[in-house]
Amino acid sequence: MVAQSVADVFVAEMAAAGIRRMYGIVGDSLNPLSDALRRSGSIEFIHVRHEESAAFAAGAEAQLSGLPVACAGSSGPGHVHLVNGLYDCQRSYAPVLALASMIPTATHGLGYFQETHPQLLFRDCSCYNEHVASPQQVPHMLRHALQSAISRRGVAVLSVPGDVLAMEAVGASQAPQYVFPEPSRPHSDSVHKLAEAINSAKSVTLYCGSGCQDAADVILELARKIKAPVAYAWRGKQWIEPENPYAVGMIGFVGFGGATYAIHQCELLLLLGTDMPFSGLYPKDVLKIQVDVRSEHLGRRTDIAMGIHADVGVLVQEVLPLVHEKSSTAHLESALQQTQTSRDTLQQAIVEGIKGEKIRPEALTDAINKYAARDAIFTIDTGLNSIWAARYLHATYERRFLGSFTHGSMGSALPMSLGAQLLHPERQVVALCGDGSMGMCMGELLTIAQYKLPVKIFLYNNGCLGFINYEMKLEGYSRFATELVNPDFARIAQTIGMTGIRVTKTEELEEAVKRAFMTEGAVFVDVCTDPERMP
Repeated sequence: MVAQSVADVFVAEMAAAGIRRMYGIVGDSLNPLSDALRRSGSIEFIHVRHEESAAFAAGAEAQLSGLPVACAGSSGPGHVHLVNGLYDCQRSYAPVLALASMIPTATHGLGYFQETHPQLLFRDCSCYNEHVASPQQVPHMLRHALQSAISRRGVAVLSVPGDVLAMEAVGASQAPQYVFPEPSRPHSDSVHKLAEAINSAKSVTLYCGSGCQDAADVILELARKIKAPVAYAWRGKQWIEPENPYAVGMIGFVGFGGATYAIHQCELLLLLGTDMPFSGLYPKDVLKIQVDVRSEHLGRRTDIAMGIHADVGVLVQEVLPLVHEKSSTAHLESALQQTQTSRDTLQQAIVEGIKGEKIRPEALTDAINKYAARDAIFTIDTGLNSIWAARYLHATYERRFLGSFTHGSMGSALPMSLGAQLLHPERQVVALCGDGSMGMCMGELLTIAQYKLPVKIFLYNNGCLGFINYEMKLEGYSRFATELVNPDFARIAQTIGMTGIRVTKTEELEEAVKRAFMTEGAVFVDVCTDPERMP
């Protein structure tokens, strides 16, 4: 009987924790693990073209499934490339195990070829980050790492020298017991104090983030009972917007609707499961109460009168019977009226765009929204197209939106689409990419082609770094170094086996988008949009 290696233990333990895919690039110090994966067959290894994409893809899959996903980088540059994607995973609460393999143990500290110090490198983008120096450490350390990723919904990093991965495993193996966290229940005093605050306030607004997942029904019931407008952050849109008669949109750069009015003109603002980072957007002279499952979030963005550590859905369910039904609808009606005016303005931009020669990005996004499936998964790049998506993509109960909404990284939509499509091969995955971002991650077009993934890719090709132009304009700077000389991306897509469609005229737009969604397999739609269109 062949002895079990440390790499074999890694594979068995990852599979037991629910990991079904590992993203990365094989090589040198990862060879023992690669061979263990090959022999086991329990975990699929997805060969991407850049390790940064491996982390983005793993994070997308983990966010959608709620289960841990793995990525790996070989010694030195291989695992260094993971860093940016892992920052996004950590800040998006994605349970990800990252394996950073290293140079041989005997060469550590000697400035050897490809030497790095992973514990320093990954310290700021992980919730667990340790170095494995011997086989004896592996059973408990690996389980600690996986349980940390699951419990804290973050990145666990293990750095392991290649020679340790190849060593014979030590220690008896036991069936692992991984525990997935239960919703946090609030203290009864907090529930009663919240009910008192709601009952005392003449007007209340709810501002909802990603922590409102699975809580939409009770939040809508609370809004109905207290006549409260419901605003939401980008990461809360998919949970709160669908079929919500109290929805008043978003604030900030992506903003639309009556959300800004609603949060500034209320007497009480309830911050539910949101850690929206732009402190200047919160009202200063409004009573604020924050609810979050992560107690470290409470009060870190804005002053609050009370913080409640609890799962949003559980808390709202408990406070509902204690809340008095309000009769005044003045605050709600004002916010809804502003929301309708805003939506009319957004629609007018599309109507006017149909008459123009240059393709408006608003019209492109509206067409994508029109023809995409009700259960489509959208991956969205950082930049202007994130603003268009926030305003013109309609949420449904089944649609999902993924993007680097807190880390704000360019080049995330295409690799995220890999993880989304591999997890859900039966669903429509739509990547909304900027041309600046596409220049960073074009290699993953080859990955999509290699794995025959039917991703629909829409490129907002405006020949510039549009959002940077927007920022420069707002801050009073002249445009500088934002121009992009782009190729015919549709022809590039065609050369690697995709359907490539290039759109240069407004009258061609809708038919091209419709054709993309009706075509089997991967489709790349290169749309030349108006570079002067700003939010």
